[in-house]
Amino acid sequence: MGLLAGKVALITGASRGIGKAIALKFASEGADIAFTDLVINEDTVKELEATGVKVRAYESNAADFDSAHAVVEQIAADFGRIDILVNNAGITRDGLMLRMDEKQWDSVITVNLKSAFNFTHAVTPIMARQRGGSIINMSSVVGEHGNAGQCNYSASKAGLIGLAKSIAKEMGPRGIRANCIAPGFIISDMTAALPEEVRAEWIKTIPLRRGGTVEDVANVALFLASDLSSYVSGQVINCCGAMSC
Repeated sequence: MGLLAGKVALITGASRGIGKAIALKFASEGADIAFTDLVINEDTVKELEATGVKVRAYESNAADFDSAHAVVEQIAADFGRIDILVNNAGITRDGLMLRMDEKQWDSVITVNLKSAFNFTHAVTPIMARQRGGSIINMSSVVGEHGNAGQCNYSASKAGLIGLAKSIAKEMGPRGIRANCIAPGFIISDMTAALPEEVRAEWIKTIPLRRGGTVEDVANVALFLASDLSSYVSGQVINCCGAMSC
């Protein structure tokens, strides 16, 4: 019996990277999977289906309020319930404050933070009727500590922490938990785009002397999604190899 058997998980931005790893981990533990993305990767769908759980992918713009609500309504109809929400959709548009334009700021805040509001707003009535649910926001260590050249990204990730803590207080009486994961330097498509020397310098700052994997993050998400964390809410769990200590 898997840790998530009988549960339905909704993961945004799950065609690749951390979102995909979380979807695969949840499926391996018995959860049925609904995931969204702007463009669906059919290879991801096949990998998930190979685990034997029910899988459906939905093309959706997480940053659009009406689109998010429509897709959540469809998922609830297709699966009958939603037990887990992972707000994972996100982008970067890095730049120093002196050079950042309004579009860079707005796009990151909209995709990273407003999308989480959109899906949380749509899902909480369903979870409230069920008298339970787990919401996981994908934040970042830079949301706690900031980072030069990433004021937009850092602000969006800090906002996700405030959102989760507020939802934990607001929806706790309905049995809904909300938490954040704050990954550090994770080996992914996003970090692979950095120059080799930049990546090497990052790793020097990590006490474990390695970058994290998407599976490392997925394991933390599994804990927060499962009943193992039934009394954990309003928290931020860093997955960073002690880099943020």
